[in-house]
Amino acid sequence: MRLALKLMAVLAAIALATSGMSAAQTPTQAPPPEKIQQLIDILSDPAIKAWLAQQTQAPPPSIAQPAPAQDAPAMLSSGLAMIKSHSEALLEAFPHLPSQFERARNILLLEFEEHGILGVLALIAGFIAAGFGLEKLARLRLAGYRHMMKALPTTNPANRLKSLALRVLYAFIMIAAFTIGSAGVFLVFAWPPLLREIVLAYLTVAVVTRTVLMICRSLLMPPFLGLPDIAKYRVVPMSDERATHWYIYAGLNTAWFTFVGATLGLLGTLGFDPESRLAIGSIAGFIQLIMVLAAVWMRPPNQSGTHHHVGPKATSWLLTTFFITLWLLRVSGSTTAFWVLFAAVALPATISAARIAVHHVLRPPEDDTEPFPQITIAVIDRGLRVVLIIAAAYFLTRVWGLDLMGMTEGDTVAQRLLRGALNAAIIILAADFGWSIAKALIARWLGRDMPEGHGLAQTTQQARLRTLLPIFQNILFAVIVVMTVLMALSSMGVEIGPLIAGAGVVGIAVGFGSQTLVKDIISGIFYLFDDAFRVGEWIESGSFKGTVESFGLRSVKLRHSRGYIATVPFGELGAVQNMSRDWVIDKFSITVGFDTDVEKVRKLIKKLGLELAADPEFAPIVIEPLKMQGIQNFGDYGIELRMKMMTKPGEQFLLRRRALVRLKQLFKENGIEVPFPTVHVQGAGSATEASAAQKLVMDQAAKVAGAGTGE
Repeated sequence: MRLALKLMAVLAAIALATSGMSAAQTPTQAPPPEKIQQLIDILSDPAIKAWLAQQTQAPPPSIAQPAPAQDAPAMLSSGLAMIKSHSEALLEAFPHLPSQFERARNILLLEFEEHGILGVLALIAGFIAAGFGLEKLARLRLAGYRHMMKALPTTNPANRLKSLALRVLYAFIMIAAFTIGSAGVFLVFAWPPLLREIVLAYLTVAVVTRTVLMICRSLLMPPFLGLPDIAKYRVVPMSDERATHWYIYAGLNTAWFTFVGATLGLLGTLGFDPESRLAIGSIAGFIQLIMVLAAVWMRPPNQSGTHHHVGPKATSWLLTTFFITLWLLRVSGSTTAFWVLFAAVALPATISAARIAVHHVLRPPEDDTEPFPQITIAVIDRGLRVVLIIAAAYFLTRVWGLDLMGMTEGDTVAQRLLRGALNAAIIILAADFGWSIAKALIARWLGRDMPEGHGLAQTTQQARLRTLLPIFQNILFAVIVVMTVLMALSSMGVEIGPLIAGAGVVGIAVGFGSQTLVKDIISGIFYLFDDAFRVGEWIESGSFKGTVESFGLRSVKLRHSRGYIATVPFGELGAVQNMSRDWVIDKFSITVGFDTDVEKVRKLIKKLGLELAADPEFAPIVIEPLKMQGIQNFGDYGIELRMKMMTKPGEQFLLRRRALVRLKQLFKENGIEVPFPTVHVQGAGSATEASAAQKLVMDQAAKVAGAGTGE
């Protein structure tokens, strides 16, 4: 723009000099050529001279002074005044548009008199056709590549990612071929400056539009590509009608937007003032608004089966209100408000679309392959969200003219607050991303089951991880929260040194005032260091016993066999008996008659132990089979025999019950008597004594029955 203005100023000076010297010319001097004479006539126009003098004598830009601080009503009044001034300038620019178009037409006619406007259009169309030709040639050369893309199945996440990568690479190859065939070939030749600028601008429009169409083709996969089950290739689930609709309207809106941008840039080169270009841009923006609203209201219904809280008609009205508001802000000159509103709506929508795309592409496989790890899906999802939010924050800083890395003398209080808020938001996002990854990794370790065939060492290590990881997760969360808060406050200009010192003093005071709490926390740390118990183990300590369910910073939760939970502070545990560590030896006794063959009983018990150890139900829990240790004692009713077995912790009760049931059956089959207390009544010679004894026994039985019923 500046180069064109300088050139026009030089031509104006030449024209003025020529007109001043015409009276002093000799009669023999030849008249100027026709083209030069026409240009001199145009530049001799008083309005043109005044405009060129104003442009060449524009004052140098002054150093911006810091704006004084304003309160909210003053800022609102200033904003309304700026909108009013901008609107008045646009309205005043419309009457001057015909004259500016006429001047631009004359310049173009002078520049392209040899080829004409139609020749320039044909030149642009020819280079676009050359781009399509080179793209067609590249497509023919990549026939094998396209066949490989079509043959790749999409039944698992890995193949879907590979297919997406291949399609995107193919799209960029086609874009490169089109760019080289159109704009690349055009740049090889030497062209007049204005012709070069015009043709290159509209070739850029074609390249950008073709780029958007190729990327949309790779992501939306419209049905005209002719692939079987083409819906499985799409990044976002949608019907064929929706894919075609958004593909077409994305191309149309991109073509119009870039065409308007290129045209407005060329109008500046042809001498249009900024107000006139803004007036033309407002009209073009209204046409763009109509095209966007047509895409919104004419979209096919959603057939993906997903239900939304807002209906399609309400969504259309909300989008209509949003786009109309954007257009009004743009027309009124509220550029900052325009981009803030655009980012506030576009960012959540983009994040939601990215999340849907990630979960759709990495959905569970349809074949027997392994599913994609959830931790990887979470990392990709959160990573895309962080990247999008940081990109939006960087974009807004460019709109507001902020420097995130440091302050300048011209910064206002509002700018400093905005800079601090954006830096704090970025810090919080990074902390949330790191915490989500750490939490997903811990959850993955806690939910991992040990495969069969691993020994006791691997099982012990897994149990220890399940014990320590929740404590580590709580500590890590506290550390991340504290560091994030301090860094966010520091980025907003708050001095955190006094806060840290004050927190230290408060911590010392709290430590002295809550010695019991400190005792519980420190005791818990040492219990964990000593590996005294783990989650899932049965422990006993004084009057407390149960299975360890979870830990806190100061207590442990024990689940009793009857179901209730006891929350015990670590400081009250004392000595802990762990009943679930490594192995357990169970000992019990049985009594047989005095005349029983003890050796025969030993062999039966040994046989029973081997039988239980070979049983598939009990083999995994038996470490040493059941065996008899010998005679424990001579009782009042028989011989007491001692037995023992070694099992995994907590499994001895089940095995003992089964062993006792089988022992009863074996003793009955082999005629081994299990004695029990009996009463023998020694009878006398007379019936009277017998009846008296019988009556005494019946009376005692009646007393026992009465005591049992509470009578």
